Amino acid sequence: MSTAQTSLASTALRQSLAAQLREFMPRSSVLTEEEDLRPYECDGLSAYRRLPWIVALPETVEQVGRLLRLCSGQNIPVVARGAGTGLSGGALPLEDGVLLSLAKFNRILEVDPANRTATVQPGVRNLAISEAAAPYGMYYAPDPSSQLACSIGGNVAENAGGVHCLKYGLTVHNVTGIKFMTMDGELITLGGKALDLPGYDLLALMTGSEGMLGVMVEFTVKLLPKPERAQVMLAVFDEIEKAGDAVAAIIASGFLPAGLEMMDNLAIRAAEAYAKAGYPVEAAAILLCELDGTSEEVSEGIAQIRTLLLKQGAAEVRVSRDEADRLRMWAGRKAAFPAVGRLSPDYYCMDGTIPRKHLARVLRRISDLSKEYGLAVANVFHAGDGNLHPLILYNANKPGELEKTEELGGKILEFCIEVGGTVTGEHGVGIEKINQMCLQFTRAELEQFHALKAAFDPRGLLNPGKAVPTLSRCAEFGRMHVHGGKLVYPDLERF
Repeated sequence: MSTAQTSLASTALRQSLAAQLREFMPRSSVLTEEEDLRPYECDGLSAYRRLPWIVALPETVEQVGRLLRLCSGQNIPVVARGAGTGLSGGALPLEDGVLLSLAKFNRILEVDPANRTATVQPGVRNLAISEAAAPYGMYYAPDPSSQLACSIGGNVAENAGGVHCLKYGLTVHNVTGIKFMTMDGELITLGGKALDLPGYDLLALMTGSEGMLGVMVEFTVKLLPKPERAQVMLAVFDEIEKAGDAVAAIIASGFLPAGLEMMDNLAIRAAEAYAKAGYPVEAAAILLCELDGTSEEVSEGIAQIRTLLLKQGAAEVRVSRDEADRLRMWAGRKAAFPAVGRLSPDYYCMDGTIPRKHLARVLRRISDLSKEYGLAVANVFHAGDGNLHPLILYNANKPGELEKTEELGGKILEFCIEVGGTVTGEHGVGIEKINQMCLQFTRAELEQFHALKAAFDPRGLLNPGKAVPTLSRCAEFGRMHVHGGKLVYPDLERF
């Protein structure tokens, strides 16, 4: 079949599928025109774009089930999408599949203060859960920097974290129930309001599965009582290595801060110009360390950690005076990503996690790589749990600069693996880190990942090509990356 004939066949199939979808969904909820499809061409990783084939915006669980059964019967792949704030290309659409947007699933179904839970649909914004729980003196703990816009469905799909995940955990630690639909449209319930259930922990398996196992349509999440008091310290350092060592010292002291964040000079300057948070723009690095709990324990903790920070070489330690001052200190960190966007036409946000003891070593390596590639890197990250977010500044309009940026990002992730870390902490793998997955996991481990995928989605129609690389892809990547004179997967054919 010629290219023209293939194109005509694809157009005819798309028109037929759109007509079938409109039999049970409003016409305005099935998008096929380019101007309507364009807003869905990428997620927060805008370096990679692809125009969707069809975008569907169902409003009910029944509509999702009919859509999945229809696509399954015609062997058409489906990519589920939340608010589109993801940073790994997990919601990148397909040119021959349906992009299933869950934006209209935006209802909070129940707030249950007695059980300290909320039941919500996937399109509910992260911050909206805490707003709904506030009258009961409660809140939802995971707080990604995009919490104003990101949806809980995307948070669960990517296992998002936030500045307070050090003490309160990632999304996986705060979800007790999930309802999802298989590719064949079967509705399955995992967990609920109980803290534990018999059987395999499929709840944890679904969290972070990046839309590859099922389409999630409802969640039950934990709510926590608001702490009696919260107070943040801002520590100023003249060397980034001192700040890194201070992080390890705080954790070793036995205190578990609610949040422990770090920013380097480039990020500090950008955030201060953007948010006017009162950051010291001459500092090489700052740490934001927040404690919460009873008034007595916060007072004791602040005094002891302040002394520790000064002992670790902090030139100054500021303590928030009141709630407004605390929120102002956090405002710069929360706005760091958009703030850095003002420094360069484009930036590439990385996500890797390392053992805390290697923080200073990894920061030095990032600095060396930045100089080697001639690309500035701003560092903003969850220092307490070793989750790094290097932001590589580049200009996509310069030929070859995106490719150079990708190579630099790959080197950073590979060094994270080298020191005993992992290629992601909360952004997911998507398409961004799929090559580095070949370095982190063995052939046997990847085969198990594929076996799990096949158990839920045997024909591979849910979000294909994401998160878990094929063994042939790893063979090709291994051919290009020789470590210590040894090829990765030496038993696999090279292409």
